[in-house]
Amino acid sequence: MNNDCSHSLPTNVITALKLFNEKKFFEAHEELEDAWRDEKKPIRTLYQGVLQAAVVYFHITRGNYEGAVRMYERCMNLLNDYPDLCRGIQIGSLKNDLTSVIQEVQRLGAERINEFNPALFKEVEWRES
Repeated sequence: MNNDCSHSLPTNVITALKLFNEKKFFEAHEELEDAWRDEKKPIRTLYQGVLQAAVVYFHITRGNYEGAVRMYERCMNLLNDYPDLCRGIQIGSLKNDLTSVIQEVQRLGAERINEFNPALFKEVEWRES
C-alpha cells in the first residue's frame, strides 16, 4: 500500500486532532469522519484509524467496555499499516498510548470501567508540515 505519508494534513484533520487533544472525542470523531469521507486515496484509512482511536476513548468515557475493546482491535488493524510517523502524526506513540489505555480497561473489566482514570488519555502528537 502506498501510504502517502509525506503530504500535509487537511484542515479538518488538524481541527480533529486539536479536538482529540482537548478530550472532545465525539467531536474529533465527527471531523475525522468528514476527512475520511472526503479523501478518495488509500490514506483515508489513516484518518479512519485515528477516528476509531477517538471512538475507543469515547466508549471508555461512556463506560462501554465491549465497544472500547472491539473498536481498539479495529483501530489497531488500520493503524498497523502505517509507519510510526505519517503526515506529521506520531502513529507509533498513538498505538502505544491506545495499548496502555486498553490494558488498563481490561484490567478493570466491564464491572469497574467507570474507575478508569481519564488522565491516562494522552494527546496525539503531531506537527503541521
